[in-house]
Amino acid sequence: METHSITNLTSENFDKEVISATKPVLVDFWATYCAPCIALAHLIEELAKENEGIKFCKANVEEHQGLAARYGIRSIPTLLVFKNGEVTGSHVGGNLGKREILEMLA
Repeated sequence: METHSITNLTSENFDKEVISATKPVLVDFWATYCAPCIALAHLIEELAKENEGIKFCKANVEEHQGLAARYGIRSIPTLLVFKNGEVTGSHVGGNLGKREILEMLA
């Protein structure tokens, strides 16, 4: 699930795409079997198209279990916000709207 606005993360590109990013990054930890993840993905795609000052990324926990373990992801969907390479916010579950996601990134 990749668009021009959302970067698919792997163990190999995570540090370059997220830790070294110069703007805020929202990372969506998700899986194909997770219905709330799929629903949230549509919202994130809309936000990515509307907010060029934020980097949007996805990490499939089925394919990249090491990334999930690195950040203690136990439930999905989980959103992590990174600023200057550090986690500055998080949310577990798909019960968010655009406004709440943007507030996490502020």
